[in-house]
Amino acid sequence: MVTRRAVGAGRADGLRTVGGITTGLLIWGVLTVAGLAAVLAASAAAYTVVKILGAGYLLFLGVQTLLRTRSGRGDGAGEAPVTPAPTGDPWRTGLVNNMLNPKIAVFYTGLLPTLAPRALPSQAGMALLVALHAGLTLLWLGGYVLVLAKARPFFERPRVRRVLDRITGVVLIGFGVKVATAHG
Repeated sequence: MVTRRAVGAGRADGLRTVGGITTGLLIWGVLTVAGLAAVLAASAAAYTVVKILGAGYLLFLGVQTLLRTRSGRGDGAGEAPVTPAPTGDPWRTGLVNNMLNPKIAVFYTGLLPTLAPRALPSQAGMALLVALHAGLTLLWLGGYVLVLAKARPFFERPRVRRVLDRITGVVLIGFGVKVATAHG
C-alpha cells in the first residue's frame, strides 16, 4: 500500500499513508493499554469479525488494483494501459488498513503485554513499547517512501508500473485469502 501510494501519487501521499498506518498502531496501542483490546483477545467472535473485515478489505484492494491495470490510459505508443494514480484519502487508507489488520490485533492483544518491561508498571511498559513501535514504523516507512520518491521516474514507466501493479494486486488478494483462512 505504501509502495503504491508513493510511486503512484508521490511522496506526500506516501507519507500521509504512513501517517495513517502509524495512527492505527497508536489506536491499537491505546486500546491495549486501556485493556479494551483484551476483549478482542478473549472473544473469538470479535476476532473473527476483525479477521473477515481485514480479509475483505485486502481482497477489495487487490481486485481494485488489478482492475485498474485494465482501465488505465495508454502512453500513446501502443503500450498497454497504465494504472492511474491511487485515489481516495491516503491517511484514511493507511488507518483503515491497519485497524482491520488481524496480525496487528493479535500482536497488540497477545504479544505486546508479554513484552512489557517488568521494571515498569504494566500499562507504562506497554505504552513505551507502543510508542517505540509507532516511532520505528514512522521512521522505517517514511524512509522507504523517500527512497521510492527518488526512484519514481523508473517506476512511472508504463511497463514497469503495469507489472508492479499486477504483482501488487495478486499479493493483496493472496494476503486476503491467507487472512481469511488463517486459524487462531
